[in-house]
Amino acid sequence: METEKQTASGESIPRETKDKLARLRDILQDLDSALLAFSGGVDSSFLLKVAHDMLGEKVVAVTSDSETMARPELQLAQSMAKSIDCKHILIKTNEMCDPDFVANSPDRCFHCKKTLFGKLTELAREHNLKYVIEGSNIDDVSDYRPGFRAIEQYGVRSPLKEAGLTKDDIRVLSKSMGLSTWDKPAAPCLASRIPYGSEVTPEKLHRIEKSEEYLHSLGLRVVRVRDHGAVARIEAPPENLPMLIDPAKSAEISDSLKSFGYQYVAVDLKGFRSGSLNEPLKDEQDG
Repeated sequence: METEKQTASGESIPRETKDKLARLRDILQDLDSALLAFSGGVDSSFLLKVAHDMLGEKVVAVTSDSETMARPELQLAQSMAKSIDCKHILIKTNEMCDPDFVANSPDRCFHCKKTLFGKLTELAREHNLKYVIEGSNIDDVSDYRPGFRAIEQYGVRSPLKEAGLTKDDIRVLSKSMGLSTWDKPAAPCLASRIPYGSEVTPEKLHRIEKSEEYLHSLGLRVVRVRDHGAVARIEAPPENLPMLIDPAKSAEISDSLKSFGYQYVAVDLKGFRSGSLNEPLKDEQDG
């Protein structure tokens, strides 16, 4: 019985992963046409590639040119859509005009996604596309994702999740398809660096973006700058901590981040944790 398939690079794809890809293709074929909420990340790039292979011109990618999206991420989304040869539309969602989003309660993502999927639903109708789809995978179900409420509210489809694809599956398949995003680190919106209850402002988003862009230039692929008002708290993987706390380099980093608007710069000794600002919510639930 066949258990795996050799990729062009000589690596193997597990049979279970192949079966999930087959389910994904069937799901997309049944949709007939779709408008994809496209960020240019690992998941949405993979979904766009497979959807375009299955549906051709009947799939359209749409990206929100928002203040919460770092400029390099927007440029990457444009580049990826072009490389896949798919029609790509940029829209403005103006989350900063929504007081519920700006207030930054734990359901901030719901308000953001509600605005986004409302616009995408209208756009899908204008282009005579039957469905709006997005790139959540099965692993996302275990995380705190208030944006799922907006997905349900607007009837948005999540083909990767429906097919049972995990992040690891998607990376393996992306690599086999030659997608440059296969090993791309996650890049959630800039507002996710601001603790709940602290207002989201353009100034905070700008200094977070500048700080992370600078740290990327030092060779840190995975890094978060958590914005605690006057304090920038840097999270990076353990292997990067020696550089961050080296006396000479730390002084340079501190001076640079202060030039972007912070008064103090700290390094989190626990290192990078995806969704670390959700930790207080979990502690409340456990208590």
